[in-house]
Amino acid sequence: MGDNLLIMHGGGPTAVINASLYGAIREAKQHKELEHIYAAKNGTGGLLREELIELEHIPEEKLALLLQTPGSAIGTSRDQLEQEEYDRMVEVLQKYNIKYVLMNGGNGTMDTCGKLYKTCMQKGLDIKVMGIPKTMDNDIAITDHSPGFGSAAKYIAQSVKEVCADVKGLPIHVVVIEASGRNAGWITAASAMAADKDGVGPDLIYLPERPFDEDKYIEDIKRLLEKKKGIVVVASEGLKNADGQPIVEPIFKVGRATYFGDVSAHLANLVIKRLGYKARSEKPGLLGRASIPLQSSVDREEAELAGKLACEAVLNGTAGKMVAFRRVSTSPYKMEPFLVDIDEVMMYERTMPDEYINEEGNGVTEAFREWCRPLLGHELPEMISFN
Repeated sequence: MGDNLLIMHGGGPTAVINASLYGAIREAKQHKELEHIYAAKNGTGGLLREELIELEHIPEEKLALLLQTPGSAIGTSRDQLEQEEYDRMVEVLQKYNIKYVLMNGGNGTMDTCGKLYKTCMQKGLDIKVMGIPKTMDNDIAITDHSPGFGSAAKYIAQSVKEVCADVKGLPIHVVVIEASGRNAGWITAASAMAADKDGVGPDLIYLPERPFDEDKYIEDIKRLLEKKKGIVVVASEGLKNADGQPIVEPIFKVGRATYFGDVSAHLANLVIKRLGYKARSEKPGLLGRASIPLQSSVDREEAELAGKLACEAVLNGTAGKMVAFRRVSTSPYKMEPFLVDIDEVMMYERTMPDEYINEEGNGVTEAFREWCRPLLGHELPEMISFN
């Protein structure tokens, strides 16, 4: 009976999580000492239920479709785990002679990855566990950025750019667009990239790293309405007031998973009520992490590389690490991968640094734009107006 490898997905999918899966499977298939390349169906719960998908016989032409498939091709989950579940997972790993485990996900998944690794260590088992970073929110520590963010950034930038062109053509209202990001404003901030080449971009950007003041927001809108009649605002779903409370009560909470209230509708309604001016809201939601036409080529390539390197590392005997990226230069863009101890990335949320947020707290700085620019893959299409 040969050694086997297992791949698991955790948390919300991205436009490139399957690219990491592709990179890992292709690398694993090069190692003939592996008898099976398994995937846990729908994450940790699938492993606990012994629901394993065999991947080793899938032909290359089918595997290549992973590069253009959003969501998770093997299923993912947000399972809440206790130590007894970790013990049970280790039992299943032993039963199926799984010696190598790759866990692809964000903060919560890296926490799970670290705990599974430590459980294996405490039991004296030679099971290698390795993390592959994935988060559209870009809030994993240490790494310059995470696979999944570049595509989400490109989606919000392009979408906001298109809305801005629409509003410029019919300047009769304030449009509030809500962006994803629980406690970190990276995706919201990326909307600023809409204006990178021709100035067609949002007027105001509100990030969760700054307390949201409704009075100041109304003043910002009022000031802009003196100059123009069409305004575009981008706001994070995770905006909180000075007391640290969400500005709209969350609809539903399960563990770390929060279904936020409709922030964009709330902010649009504030404009209507307090200024008597027409306003509307837009909320891309899942569209922002599932768009393949707006997938970033840089994001896809780095996601695939992260999967490949993680697989390579465990098969070479390395464990208890996560693949991360270090920026060598921004122009020209050059990144180098390295391995970070899993302890350093377990449940630590990396938020936007102060130097990326403007003094007013309603926009971003050129330093952020410079950092973000190469991650989109290429420039957004230039637009024109004769108005």
